[in-house]
Amino acid sequence: MNIVLDTNVLVAGLLSPFGTCGEIVRMVSSGELILSFDARILSEYDEVLSRPKFKFAKEKVDALLDYVVYRGQTIAPSPLNHSLPDSKDEPFLEVALAGKAVCLVTGNQDHFPIELCQGIKVFSPKKFLTFYKKQKNRKKLVKRR
Repeated sequence: MNIVLDTNVLVAGLLSPFGTCGEIVRMVSSGELILSFDARILSEYDEVLSRPKFKFAKEKVDALLDYVVYRGQTIAPSPLNHSLPDSKDEPFLEVALAGKAVCLVTGNQDHFPIELCQGIKVFSPKKFLTFYKKQKNRKKLVKRR
């Protein structure tokens, strides 16, 4: 499943590996989820994960980002027609639209007003896991038929 992952979910998943966000990060690491990104998103991941306050080992951050590039999907998006409340979030929606992502997963749903998302589903981490499990169960039912 192709998704766009907001930086806040990635950070939360690495800080709390056994929580909801941690489960999503494990799904990315296992190849179950494919991240769509562009250079701006990758740069933000690197910048935020490299902040001293998080105390993530640089070689582990580099390895994670190398994996995202290797397994993920690089997208060349177009600018949005309308600005989001926080312009720093625009690359995430632009990539989701251009990459035809199933959804965008963020801890800041209010930064992505539904009327500006042009049909892209925006889920909190918890709602995404519920959605994902329903999709997975539907596929199992279809295979049985």
